[in-house]
Amino acid sequence: MAGKISAASARAHTRKSKQNTSFKLLSGIFTKTLLVLFVGALAWAYQAIQPPPPKTCGSPDGPPITASRIKLRDGRHLAYKEHGVPLGAAKYKIVKVHGFDSCRLDAVPLSPELVERLGIYFVSFDRPGYGESDPNPKRTVKSMALDIEELADQLRLGSKFYVIGISMGGQVVWSCLKYIPHRLAGATLVAPAVNYWWSGFPTNLSNQAYQQMLPQDQWVLRVSHYAPWLTYWWNTQKWFPSSSVIANSIDIFSSEDRKLLMKILSTRNHAAQVRQQGEYESLHRDLIVGFGAWEFSPLELDNPFPNNEGSVHVWHGDEDRFVPVMLQRYIAEQLPWIRYHELPGAGHLFMVADGMWDNIVKTLLVGEK
Repeated sequence: MAGKISAASARAHTRKSKQNTSFKLLSGIFTKTLLVLFVGALAWAYQAIQPPPPKTCGSPDGPPITASRIKLRDGRHLAYKEHGVPLGAAKYKIVKVHGFDSCRLDAVPLSPELVERLGIYFVSFDRPGYGESDPNPKRTVKSMALDIEELADQLRLGSKFYVIGISMGGQVVWSCLKYIPHRLAGATLVAPAVNYWWSGFPTNLSNQAYQQMLPQDQWVLRVSHYAPWLTYWWNTQKWFPSSSVIANSIDIFSSEDRKLLMKILSTRNHAAQVRQQGEYESLHRDLIVGFGAWEFSPLELDNPFPNNEGSVHVWHGDEDRFVPVMLQRYIAEQLPWIRYHELPGAGHLFMVADGMWDNIVKTLLVGEK
């Protein structure tokens, strides 16, 4: 009997050993499969967040070079376009800084009469990655001001010149007031974009302004600020809405803006050139730099013209749905040397209304409205 029990026990032990071996084998295969899937998912995620290389103008697979360009000290090229009276005959020299999703060809439509009467020369240029200017993967808030200074030097604008920035180009004007104030004769910011994380804003005010944006745009700026390495993926994925501005959504425009938008679209025949080198080094880089961590806050700037030898103007519409007016009001209150012009009923595109650019430029140059 003992022998039989022992044999049965041995057979049971053998079956249990085989089962344990099979379980361990399956467990090992499952673990390895999970590991392979995990590594594969990581590799896919890494590839998904990597932006494609830009199609630099003049490269074998890039657009052709058609614009006048200067070569900067670091080897990059900056494309520009000159307007107005000849430089040698100019009394006033202006550098115009375009906004988001724009380029040098979006000129300031001044009346010929004003240009001739005041002797105005102005130059518009493509910010890095836009139009025909080389991308700058190292772009910072400060580097944009230095690019403008080098552009002015190479074009021989003289020791001082004016700057006008539109929307996100207005952020660049803040950097000029910080880093090259000694080169400025005056400055104007037209519907300038605001970084909600600038120090000096009361938390409740910046939060209230932030909540006025569409939810999808809140997320775009949140990603650009806190996780800039995800900016490309966030704005190209198809799972949920990304930037309404990049998508050219009509929902973000005020009623006045919608009327003016038709005027813009009827004359804008260069839209394809704006993003021709790719969206990452133009649009996405704008978001990363403009809404990232700044090296300074405009609210902490000193008056660049303490002896009234120049002036700084901010123009804003109180119905602007891109940049909440409450933040511009606060900046103007904190910086009493700012000459603030608020336009009732105007949206973000008020500057293209008939005669508006003449008013803006006259106010900057000679104090006339």
